[in-house]
Order: sequence, then C-alpha cells, then structure tokens
Amino acid sequence: MTQYAATRDRVEDYFDRSATKVWERLTSDAPVSGIRATVRAGRDQMRDLLLDQFPVDLRGARLLDAGCGTGAMAVELAKRGAQVVAVDISPALIDIAKQRVPAGLPGDIDWVAGDMLDATKGGFDHAVAMDSLIYYGPDDVAAVLGRAAARVRGKFAFTLPPRTPMLMAMWRVGKLFPRADRSPTMVPQTTAGVANALRAAGIAGQLREVSRVKSGFYISNALVFDGGAS
Repeated sequence: MTQYAATRDRVEDYFDRSATKVWERLTSDAPVSGIRATVRAGRDQMRDLLLDQFPVDLRGARLLDAGCGTGAMAVELAKRGAQVVAVDISPALIDIAKQRVPAGLPGDIDWVAGDMLDATKGGFDHAVAMDSLIYYGPDDVAAVLGRAAARVRGKFAFTLPPRTPMLMAMWRVGKLFPRADRSPTMVPQTTAGVANALRAAGIAGQLREVSRVKSGFYISNALVFDGGAS
C-alpha cells in the first residue's frame, strides 16, 4: 500500500481544511446549486442501494461504516438496530456527524476519527464504504479489502467511480492542475481491474458489481466483496 498513506493524508487535509463547509451543506437539507443537487440526489440513491445489501433487521449486528463522512449512512444502519462503528479520516466531519445524530435510535453509533481500519478494533458482521475508496487505485482498494476480510464476517459493500468516457476525461484534465490547487482526484476503474488486483495479491473472496447510479455529475458503481472471514 505504497500510495495509500499519501492519498489518505491528502484526503484528510482536503476535507478538514478546504471542503468542510461545502460538504456540510451538501449533506444537509440546505438549498444547493443545480450541479450539487444532482450529486446530492445521486448520493441518496447510492445510500439506499448500499443499504439494500444488508438485512432490514440488524439488531445484534456490529457494522463498520468506513469513511462515514457526516454520518447519514451510520444513522440509517443504527435505525435498523445495528451497533455501528463509524470512522472517518476527517475529525471535522466526525464533529458534524455527532451533532446530527437523532435521539432515540434503536442501535448505537461509536464515532471514531482516523484510518478506516487502523483506528477500529474487533470484528464486524458487515462493512460499508460509500465513496471513501474512490481516491485509491485498484492495488490499494484490494489491499483495503484484504485487510478487512480478516475482520468482516459478511458483506463489504462499497462504491467506486467507473471508467466512463466522461469520468476519464475529468480525471485526465484534473491531472493537469498543480497538486496544491486541486482536490484529491477520483480514480476511475473497472470491477475486473479490482478483481485482478485481488487475485494478484492472493486475496480470496467473491467480488461482484451490484448496480450503477448516475445522477448528473454523480456517477458511481456499487460493489460487494465477500471475503468470508470466520
């Protein structure tokens, strides 16, 4: 995971120093511009799609929300009765998430600031990572899934940006700008590419693509990895 730490630190810096207010507004009910409204709608669709991968009744289950952002997914999982460990690399987003937790949730949420796996302990019945692996290449994604496989007994549902012509064009243009002047760049990739990286790393498990959500500027694939941890 030679690039993982550098990318993770860049993501943390971006969300804590540059994008906190934008992200706070995007993930709220506040009015947003047309482009951001399509992104918000796409994220809402993707959240529902990922939630559909897990049982409706999660009482007694322990789930990892890896890259929880401002906490919408963690809250939905806790509404189903889950014991959620919600971790995000950005302490600023964790603070926002804590302020938004509604009272009377059937489940519990343990908020953790730090790396999605290094900052957490114990095993999980399932895990979810919505839009938190989108900045990493296939080798790093495979490495994260491999590390999670030893601790996640059931499904690991996550998202990745697909290699569509539009996203590839945006990725190439983004690479032209000085690193200091741009946000962390999404890495468009294919399910087959991640599967190949898993095989090359000797990581056993089943990877499948669930569906794609496309809403304006939000384009993302939902995938599920089952590493079969005991």
